[in-house]
Amino acid sequence: MEKDIYKSSRILYIIEAALEYFISLLVAGAYLAKLTSSIGLPDSLTAILSSFVSLGCSFQMVAIFVAKNKSVKRYVTILHSINQLLFALIYFVPFIKIPKTAKFIVFAILLLSGHAINQIVNSPKINWYMSLIDDDKRGRFTANKEIVSLISGVVFTTVIGSIIDAFENAGNLNGAFIFCGVGVFGLALLHSLTLILSKEKPIETKNDNNTKQSIKDLVKDKTLFKVIFVSVLWYVANNATTPFYGTYQVKELGFSMLLVSILSAIGAFSRALFSRPFGKFADKYSFARLISMCFIIQLIAFITNVFTVPGNGKVFYTIYLILHSIAMAGINSSAINLIYDYVDKNKRTSALALKSTICGIVGFLTTTIVSILVSKIQNSGNVFLGLNVYAQQVVSAIGVIVMIVAIIYVNTIIKRIKNNHD
Repeated sequence: MEKDIYKSSRILYIIEAALEYFISLLVAGAYLAKLTSSIGLPDSLTAILSSFVSLGCSFQMVAIFVAKNKSVKRYVTILHSINQLLFALIYFVPFIKIPKTAKFIVFAILLLSGHAINQIVNSPKINWYMSLIDDDKRGRFTANKEIVSLISGVVFTTVIGSIIDAFENAGNLNGAFIFCGVGVFGLALLHSLTLILSKEKPIETKNDNNTKQSIKDLVKDKTLFKVIFVSVLWYVANNATTPFYGTYQVKELGFSMLLVSILSAIGAFSRALFSRPFGKFADKYSFARLISMCFIIQLIAFITNVFTVPGNGKVFYTIYLILHSIAMAGINSSAINLIYDYVDKNKRTSALALKSTICGIVGFLTTTIVSILVSKIQNSGNVFLGLNVYAQQVVSAIGVIVMIVAIIYVNTIIKRIKNNHD
C-alpha cells in the first residue's frame, strides 16, 4: 500500500481551522462590542464594524487572479500571518494617546484590513487543503473539522470569558485587553506554524482559460444568479440582525462575559449535534430542502428575539441562540453546496468567489442602512412607531420578514431548477 504522505497535513488542517476559529471569536460579537465600548463607539458603528466580515468577502474576487496557476502555500502563510497580526493590534488601540476620532479610524483600518487580507487567502487556502482529501470523504472530513472547532471553541471561550470577567471585576479592563491582544498574537504564531508544516500538492496542469472571460461567462449565467440570490437573502437577514446582538447582550441584557461564553458553548454544542444529521439529510433529499428547513428554524429564532427583553433575556436569548445554531448547522454548507448542485464544474471556484463578493457587499450595505434605524430608535428613547421597544427587537422583526421571503423563494424558484445530479 502506498504511503499517505498527506495524512499529517489533513490533521494540521483540522488544527489550523480551530486556531483560526479561536482568533475569529476574539474579534467578533460580544468581545468586539466590549472593545468598541471602551473607545466610545456607539452601537450603530460597532454593528457596521462587525459587518466588515461581510464586506471583506468582496475581496475573494482578488483570489481568482492571485491564485491562478500558482503554488499558494507561501503567500497564504505570509498574508494570513499579517491579517492575524492586525487583529492582535486592535486590542492595543485603547492605549494609543490620540484623539477619539483618530482612534476610531485606526481601529476601523486595522479591523477592515485584517478581514480583507483574510478573505483574499481564504479560497486558495481551502482549495489547497481540500485537494489533500479524497472526494468521497470530503463531507465527513468537513463535519469532523467543524465539530473539533466548535467543541474546542467552547472550552476556549469559557476560559477567556472567565479571565476577562476576572480582570473587569478587579477594575482592570485594560489588563483584559492586553491579555486578549497577546493571546491573539500567540494563536497567530501557532496558526502560522500549522501552515508552514502542511504539505501542498504540486500543480499538475495549468489552466490557460482567460480569467476575465470566465467572469463574463458567469455574469451571463442566469441559474447561478438565481442560486446566489438565496445567499443574498440570507445575508440581508443575518446582517440586519446579528451585528446588533453583541452589544445587546453586553448592554441592554446585561450579560457577563462568562455568560456570553456559556451561551456560545451552548450554541456550539447545538450546532455540532446537528451537523452530521443535516449532512445526511442533504445527501438523501438535496441541499435545497435542507436550507429551506434551516430557514424555517431561523425564522422561529428571529421571532423569539422579537420578544427578547431584559426581563426574560437569559431565557429567550438562549432559545434564540440554540435555534440559530441549529439553523447554521445547515445554512452555510447548503449555500456552498447549492453552487455545486446547480453550477457547471468548471465554473464553481469563480462562482463561489462571485457569490462571496456579491453577498459581502449586500451584507455590509444592509448593516449600514439598518444602523441608521438603530441609532434613530436609540436616540428616541427606544421608541419606534409609538411603541416602547428596543432597536434589536425591531431588527429581529426585519429578519422575520426577510426569512419568510427566503423560504418562499427557495420553495418556488430553486427547487424547480434542474439539479446537476438529477
